[in-house]
Amino acid sequence: MTDPVIQLERKGPIAIVTMNRPEHLNALSAELRAAFAHTFDELAATQNCEVIVLTGAGRAFTAGLDLKELGGEKAADGKAKAAMAERDLADAMRAAPQPIIGAVNGFAITGGFEIALLCDFLIASENASFADTHARVGVVPGWGLSQRLPRLVGINRAKELSLTGNFLPAQQALDWGLVNRVVPAAELLPTCEALANDIATTDPATRSEVLRIMDAGWHTTLTEGLALEQAATKAHDKKHRSPSKVAERRKAIQDRGRGFA
Repeated sequence: MTDPVIQLERKGPIAIVTMNRPEHLNALSAELRAAFAHTFDELAATQNCEVIVLTGAGRAFTAGLDLKELGGEKAADGKAKAAMAERDLADAMRAAPQPIIGAVNGFAITGGFEIALLCDFLIASENASFADTHARVGVVPGWGLSQRLPRLVGINRAKELSLTGNFLPAQQALDWGLVNRVVPAAELLPTCEALANDIATTDPATRSEVLRIMDAGWHTTLTEGLALEQAATKAHDKKHRSPSKVAERRKAIQDRGRGFA
């Protein structure tokens, strides 16, 4: 029997969600994306869940979309693919009323970087690193990275990351204001759990309203950018994202020693 691709652990008011495909750097297969969205939808409806901690198993947070599935080298699970089409994981994250702490344990690459940016704040292991390789694999961001990253680290730094595809190590991510703290790997989950418990001690109604107005204020300048991104994603995918082209790009990346899934 195979392990579930999403592991859920409850510790009182805290839910710890772990992406669990460590042998594939937690690449976001159709199965994982469907399970991810389902888990967040369930937690959103759970009254005694007050804070969510999101992390990955092994040496990656997540390396992003499963390029083998995208390139047609491996068939996606049909049932999971249908579920994924009905509910997007980013929408499920945004709909969750609980604060989400990203416990970034390792690589957060491309789609994985986007998932990290959807968290309310990030705590990074000393082993964490971030990279936006959308331009390398020929995919335009679709979960908000092009708009959120510049607002967090500044437009020039965001352009450097997204146009080069280079890695941003944990300490530099802290210096740039992307993550709140960098801690030893063994202290990552305990640190996040302690912060989650601190959050859970605050008044739920007030906490929810503070979170709501912070997000509402921040998104007043973000909404149009997200709409532009969605339009660009659809147009780019229609023109450039055939399975054969994805497979060609993946092979080229691997030939340069830059493959991750």
